[in-house]
Amino acid sequence: MPFSTLPPLLAEALTARGYADPTPVQAAVLEPEAAGRDLIVSAQTGSGKTVAFGIAMSPQLLDQEGKARHAFAPLALAIAPTRELALQVSRELEWLYAGARVRVITCVGGMDASKERRALAGGAHIVVGTPGRLRDHLERGALDLGSLAVAILDEADEMLDMGFREDLEEILDATPQGRRTLLFSATMPRPIVALAKRYQSNALTISTVGQDRGHGDISYQAVAVAPNDIENAVVNLLRFHEAETAMLFVATRENVRRLHTSLIERGFDAVMLSGEHSQSERNQALQALRDRRARVCVATDVAARGIDLPSLSLVIHVEIPRDAEALQHRSGRTGRAGKKGTAIILVPYPRRRRVEGLLRDARITADWIRTPTPEEIHARDRDRLLEKLQAPVEADEQDRDLAQKLLETRSPEDIAAMLVQAHRAKMPAPEDMIDGGARQDGPRERGEKELRPGFEDVVWFRMNIGRRQNADPRWLLPLLCRRGHMTRGEVGAIRIQAAETHFAIPRAAAARFAEAVKRTANDGKDDEAAVLFEQIDGPKPHHAGAHNSQPQRGGPNAPVRPPYEAKPYRPAGAKPGGPKPAGAKPAGPRKLYAKPAGAKPGGAKPAGFKFGGPRPAGPGPKRPG
Repeated sequence: MPFSTLPPLLAEALTARGYADPTPVQAAVLEPEAAGRDLIVSAQTGSGKTVAFGIAMSPQLLDQEGKARHAFAPLALAIAPTRELALQVSRELEWLYAGARVRVITCVGGMDASKERRALAGGAHIVVGTPGRLRDHLERGALDLGSLAVAILDEADEMLDMGFREDLEEILDATPQGRRTLLFSATMPRPIVALAKRYQSNALTISTVGQDRGHGDISYQAVAVAPNDIENAVVNLLRFHEAETAMLFVATRENVRRLHTSLIERGFDAVMLSGEHSQSERNQALQALRDRRARVCVATDVAARGIDLPSLSLVIHVEIPRDAEALQHRSGRTGRAGKKGTAIILVPYPRRRRVEGLLRDARITADWIRTPTPEEIHARDRDRLLEKLQAPVEADEQDRDLAQKLLETRSPEDIAAMLVQAHRAKMPAPEDMIDGGARQDGPRERGEKELRPGFEDVVWFRMNIGRRQNADPRWLLPLLCRRGHMTRGEVGAIRIQAAETHFAIPRAAAARFAEAVKRTANDGKDDEAAVLFEQIDGPKPHHAGAHNSQPQRGGPNAPVRPPYEAKPYRPAGAKPGGPKPAGAKPAGPRKLYAKPAGAKPGGAKPAGFKFGGPRPAGPGPKRPG
């Protein structure tokens, strides 16, 4: 038995729960050198760390016979950053110690504090809570930490980022000196190291980040999309995968509301989680996901921490995570307990380099894919429908009687077609993307071999970004459509050169395009403000642009100089500036003020003035000029 060193009741609980082998972090805390010591554990979300610290503290909770020690005051305290994570930890510890009759109490914000105080008064072996609520119970005298044998800080880095340092210090200061302190953190920044030095003694450092990082059970994918196509990409990805449960991550509460409303309007069964929702609303949303009444959850980073949904198989990063750790925490909601999961990052075209750096920092290899097209989604729908209909079912007599009556009035082909239509009507329609995943009929970078209908007579324009700014038709085309109020079919050939890009607009729409780009010049986003448009006589050769301005490197966000302006014609032999009037002296440097002969720089100093000494009485010398 892989957990043979544990008390029999714990080993049986783990086996019944389906744990065949310990994860790396669980195996590390079972090593003899970790027994009875303070621990600093670096482990990623989803690596089984809750069970790891649950079995690590068993010597402080159970006696030699494997039964719970007698205690009225808590013997173990587990602190988590969010309500959801605290509730998840509580559930894990309850089934782990159910056979030993260990009592677990949860104290989190948003719940009835008076009920929690009554529960604490009745005695408990383990208390799990959030820093703010635990501190409140401690200050009111409801939480007695005098008998505490072990304290666990779960996701300590996140608690410090959320501003819980003072709460944690007050709680730990109230614990006995001889207690064990187990610190679990995905990262080890300086504040965590300082906290460990203050509250731990001879701590053993365990790191499984190198083994767990990237989550081997998660398939990472990155999808490059036009900025205006992000919501459409979300719809197509949800429809393509048809995951049992999917989670969408955005950055702000407002974006949660907006995306949730958009998905509801399109026909998805969706719920939302953000910091503005009460605990009751959050519980209802999570229960809807567990009951399959909802299949999509739109959430912010903090609101989704600690959520453990066994059916969650798809995570979509609708907005790019702020750093590698956020990417790991978000993606770690899936691929848990040995199950497979998929994490997809939506990447606006101008942000591709940033995402590539983010993936390198997280040591994740992602497959770059294109957004599923409606045709691909319909093909997957057909396969799923055939698989579902061919699965064996148990039909009762009423179902068979109804089927017989249908066959008497309709042909089998008609009944099958009606079944397909009923199945398809339940599903939201896929969206058409700007680039469609492939530009079979769209503009080409090097011009078109054949003139498309309507492009026999065109007007050429140029914009002051080119290859040096990583210009690419995939994000240039949405930019032209957005700024010029055009459709993708109204944009002709796109020719990208070193410092600028030329593109063709049908002459019938050229005036409308030119007026639109002038009108929207101040309405563009920050990364579009420096893009300038100008009409030209015709496309220049691909080597032209060497004489143009040299924009700075760094992608479309880099500052761009104004377009090249031709200098006025000057006859041969003429000097710059034109002829000078007779007797005119060459213009020297401009003087701000006159300085008398022999005057020293800075002007005269008052008598007795010394540098660094007291200032003379009265107003000081005025600055010349």
